[in-house]
Amino acid sequence: MKYMLIMRDTAESLEASKNVDFESIINAMGAFNESMINAGVMLGGDGLTDAKEGFVVDFSAEKPIVTDGPYGETHELFNGFWIIQASSKEEAVEWASRAPLGPGTKLEVRRIADDSDFEEFADNEYIQKEKEWRKDLGNE
Repeated sequence: MKYMLIMRDTAESLEASKNVDFESIINAMGAFNESMINAGVMLGGDGLTDAKEGFVVDFSAEKPIVTDGPYGETHELFNGFWIIQASSKEEAVEWASRAPLGPGTKLEVRRIADDSDFEEFADNEYIQKEKEWRKDLGNE
């Protein structure tokens, strides 16, 4: 099973991060990433730039509305993610719990849907195409 670990900041974590040497953050994250790579569970992951550089596309209206960042409340923003391969929810919890994150930071963990979630639509043209796309992208 694949899981996405989504790193979320809060006002508390942003304040606490001001008192931490950035190189020590890089080193802690690097060591965590290396441990997941060595264990064969990390499939991908990246940090994200500041929300000021981002934008939201809102589909509430007939024509989508684009709003430049920063946007939303601090607790609605996320700063990075990992995608891991775990044998169970418990293993995903174990890896998520090891993340070197500071006070106030939250890590949302979500299982990534797989073929078993769409069994009743197995003959659907786009379900079949998606399997091929995943293979072509090296995600299978």
